[in-house]
Amino acid sequence: MKSSFAFLARTAAAAARSHSPIHNIAFYCSPPLCTPKNNKLFVAGLSWSVDEKTLVDAFSSFGDITEVRIMYDKDTGRSRGFGFVYFSEDDSASHAKDAMDGKALLGRPLRISFALERVRGAPVLVPRLRHSGNASSSKPGD
Repeated sequence: MKSSFAFLARTAAAAARSHSPIHNIAFYCSPPLCTPKNNKLFVAGLSWSVDEKTLVDAFSSFGDITEVRIMYDKDTGRSRGFGFVYFSEDDSASHAKDAMDGKALLGRPLRISFALERVRGAPVLVPRLRHSGNASSSKPGD
């Protein structure tokens, strides 16, 4: 398995250096990854003291917020350190992401990205090697 990933990495690096298209590698992705821009932001790096009102106050200057969710531990009731901010428009979310990513909120730097739809049991990005004449094995575990 490790040798397959090493081969994939070497092939991609060689193609990037030569500026030629990669003919023997195909990437398959689910629709949310292909179009990551949306109105839902994933916000990580939250302090335990951050609540929904704090997030609304921090992000409301970028546009109309429709929902804020902070994920809490079910046993302790303490914040798990991440949450989601939903905007009414994609552009508002994009501006908020660009402006707030890396900024400190209550002493902790935020890491912000567009949230992906939750998919259980399905990979989001899977590199596949196409069959070629020089491939020694087509088994994924080799």
